[in-house]
Amino acid sequence: MANDKISLNALLSEAESKNISLSALLVPISAADLEITEAELLAQMAEMLKVMEESAAYGLTGVRSHSGLTGGSAKTLAEAAAQPAFNKLLGDLATDAVTYALAVSECNAAMGRIVAAPTAGAAGVLPGVLLALKKHCNLSEDALAKALVVAGNIGLVIAGRASLAGAVGGCQAECGSAAAMAAGAAVDALGGTPKQVGDAVSIVFKNMLGLVCDPVAGLVEVPCIKRNGGAAVQALLAAQLALAGVGSFIPADEAIDAMKWVGDSMPCALRETAGGGLAQTPSALAWAQAYFERQ
Repeated sequence: MANDKISLNALLSEAESKNISLSALLVPISAADLEITEAELLAQMAEMLKVMEESAAYGLTGVRSHSGLTGGSAKTLAEAAAQPAFNKLLGDLATDAVTYALAVSECNAAMGRIVAAPTAGAAGVLPGVLLALKKHCNLSEDALAKALVVAGNIGLVIAGRASLAGAVGGCQAECGSAAAMAAGAAVDALGGTPKQVGDAVSIVFKNMLGLVCDPVAGLVEVPCIKRNGGAAVQALLAAQLALAGVGSFIPADEAIDAMKWVGDSMPCALRETAGGGLAQTPSALAWAQAYFERQ
């Protein structure tokens, strides 16, 4: 499973050796790679954050997908959470993260504008986490822009060592990767060390390893939308453990390599073909048949 072409561990070690945050290392590197200034890079990240906010706002209107299969879950959760008697089992921050994650995913299902971070099917996870952190942790736009740089670089490593596609590695490669990106970005934005960023990334893959991609009727709706909410919670869990000093025995690169191995080992039916898992349940098959007969 070794892959020496691109390494998150190497970036983490370099930042640790310089006694700087991972974002402090990555912002100038990323700007140089893109042949733009650091200010231009952060401005681009701020624009992406704006799109994420707009996507969440659109999803929260209760918009439904064109298929009619999904929609309204984010609005339902937001309205329930606003009631004083509602038991927020996840707490305010995590509840909001799930709400935003569902909203962006429902925006995607309704053909709205989203940031594919890293994919359209997993587009709700990173916004869900970052928008919740912005609301509850008073993070500035500059801090969030730098967090997106961290998330993007984590995604680049995953793409280089494994895959970001459900068709290649199952949903662990989509929602799992999105959660890893969000967890690492959250740790850095909240003042965590580079090592803690790596621990958070690894913890996510430990918890999401083997997640299959089984969309009903081949649409990025069921179970994809609720999986975005679940992945947002996994990201927050990993970030909190890492920030508390709970490390990972398995280094980040090795966890990513393990994800690739598991993805390569999955049968085709569990890799976005709708040939297995939830997509083959009686309810899913009946709905899919009726849907395609209408087309």
